[in-house]
Amino acid sequence: MAGGHRGWTAAEVAVECSGIKPALRAHDSAPCAPLLHSDGLLPLDGRGFHLRRRSGRCIRGGRLGIIPARKRASPLRVPAPNLAAPGPQSPPLTKRLLVLGSTGSIGTQTLDLVRTATEDAPLQVAGLAAASSWETVLEQVREHRPAMVSMADPAAAAELQRAVGEGVEVFSGEAGLLEMIARADFDVAIHGIVGAAGLRPSAAVLERGKTLGLANKESMVIAGELLFQLAERHGAEIVPVDSEHSAVFQCLRGERLDRVRRVHLTASGGPFRTRSLDEIRSATPEEALAHPNWDMGPRVTIGSATLMNKALEVIELHHLFRLPAEQIHVVVHAQSIVHSMVEFRDGSVMAQLGPPDMRGPIHYAIHHPDRGAADLEGFSFERFAQLTFEEPDLQRFPALGLGFRVIEDGGTAGAVLNAADEIAVEAFLERRITLAQLVEVSTAALDARPASEGSSSLDQLLSADGWARQFAREHIECLCAEADTTKTT
Repeated sequence: MAGGHRGWTAAEVAVECSGIKPALRAHDSAPCAPLLHSDGLLPLDGRGFHLRRRSGRCIRGGRLGIIPARKRASPLRVPAPNLAAPGPQSPPLTKRLLVLGSTGSIGTQTLDLVRTATEDAPLQVAGLAAASSWETVLEQVREHRPAMVSMADPAAAAELQRAVGEGVEVFSGEAGLLEMIARADFDVAIHGIVGAAGLRPSAAVLERGKTLGLANKESMVIAGELLFQLAERHGAEIVPVDSEHSAVFQCLRGERLDRVRRVHLTASGGPFRTRSLDEIRSATPEEALAHPNWDMGPRVTIGSATLMNKALEVIELHHLFRLPAEQIHVVVHAQSIVHSMVEFRDGSVMAQLGPPDMRGPIHYAIHHPDRGAADLEGFSFERFAQLTFEEPDLQRFPALGLGFRVIEDGGTAGAVLNAADEIAVEAFLERRITLAQLVEVSTAALDARPASEGSSSLDQLLSADGWARQFAREHIECLCAEADTTKTT
């Protein structure tokens, strides 16, 4: 490079080193920009080279080259570290948030972050979405003043509209929620809706080309490949909010996926980690809901008690990071301090640690790739002097194995497992089936699943979801009938 040249851009440096002329995007043209890969491609080296991808997977060897960002940008962005000296600081931009599931655990913690946001990382609520608790949403509206709100229950939407007057636009039902997503002025959607109901909202956010902070793991379990296709098509980002997947995401910043040996996905073990098989089988809903570390909604908490939630997270991890089942290892970590670990081919292990507080990964998803200040507790060696790790017991927790089975089966298996589990959890909370039968329902649905080949469309996946729900209801009725027969004999 000739001396006295004007400031070089990251893209120009890469071109000069390679001799290959890639397509450039507007944000690649900032003078003297560091080699920060804002297109999201994993770096090969400091010159801006990228590992070529085929069919969503990194080539393990072979020819390497620059890939035009507009063609191959990954929605799951793991940028290279910015090692340049800090220059003049611009005023911080206010992040506008769409909070989906605002009355749930993820939603309320997101709004807590808004409430305590610092001046160097300001936040604003652009819209809220909830199911039916309109009185709670009314309080949120009065505090955060969003322009739009959506309620799944039309009656609740009507009550909310009467209470807020004309200052806020209120939508109702699934169609209303999708319309709000299509029209709202936001930067990041924190998606905390639980269950398959969150799939279409996930797709709608990605179709806007926005950042999707995804806590709705069911979306990825049901339709991971489809969501990534949408993100790539519209230039959107997917940033995981689940603490474990956020940990993996953070550990992979600046790293190459083909250098990963395996990922160690941590699990708390739930309230029955030390219980016998007989105690687990006879556990009540109250016992299953008493999680020792986390404050979560009923479905996630029950899933933590059976490790079904971890099975879903295994599937989610597979789709998010394009990892085969043999590179995913689940380890029980009772303290919930190490949120997950990445082991590399050279034997090195990187871990992300923090208190069991979902506000941490939510905050990271909002501000990624920056790390804005937050009024959150840090890690304390004095408080957590001992960290333990153990292998999960598949005899006591057979649900965990279903996650790996779904990866192997592919097709509609994820949709079937998720739907059957949703119905089974409802039945368990209603005391119609036992905790052991909860897993039995999901296993039976997978066994009876109609065969599917290759990738499935959204309609096919939703059809499989509906079939699994009906199958689960019928199977539960059979179990209840058998229990009644046993009682009378």
